[in-house]
Amino acid sequence: MKNIVVLISGRGSNFVSIAEAARRENWAAEGIEISCVISNRPGAAGLERAREMGIAAEVVDHKLYETRERFEDALMEIIDRHNPAVIVLAGFMRVLTDHFVSRYPGKILNIHPALLPLFKGLDTHARAIAAGVRVHGCTVHFVSPELDSGAIIGQAVVPVLPSDDPDTLAHRGLRLEHVLYPRAVHSVANGTVRLIDGRAVMDDLTALSLTLMDNHA
Repeated sequence: MKNIVVLISGRGSNFVSIAEAARRENWAAEGIEISCVISNRPGAAGLERAREMGIAAEVVDHKLYETRERFEDALMEIIDRHNPAVIVLAGFMRVLTDHFVSRYPGKILNIHPALLPLFKGLDTHARAIAAGVRVHGCTVHFVSPELDSGAIIGQAVVPVLPSDDPDTLAHRGLRLEHVLYPRAVHSVANGTVRLIDGRAVMDDLTALSLTLMDNHA
């Protein structure tokens, strides 16, 4: 079985989109399943969504640990029970240390709300509008020790409209996040996308399916 572990901190909308795609597309027939959802916040709404779907839900409250390393040790203890093929960061609001990232090379995925390498970090939508760019979007990438700098797996592009504010631009991008992220997770889980020598390697058909454009507001 190729297990997927999902890390969340809040409502888990990207987790839900992945779980729904997994059921709709019958990933289980390929031996792929979401085996666990873990949150660093006990009250995260995504935990209840996981339980409703019959997926194991766990909490590792970061506030209970004196250091980031001890928190990560507790987190890894749960993750390792599932022997994951993929670890998905879905709104997980904790910066991971090199110690954690190096334990799971080529297995940790994140989605960033910008077209990397542009606008790393926070407030991406406001910064995109302020910069005057004409397109914006999201990027799925392998996680590396350097923040928002891992090998790019796929991207989705949306227009930036003259009427946009950060909220409207974020909403437009989120719609494509919910399409792109499940495709990327599935592609890594089934082995058609791999991290080799620091680069995301994939076949042409997979590359096409992981490049999305939305020309509609």
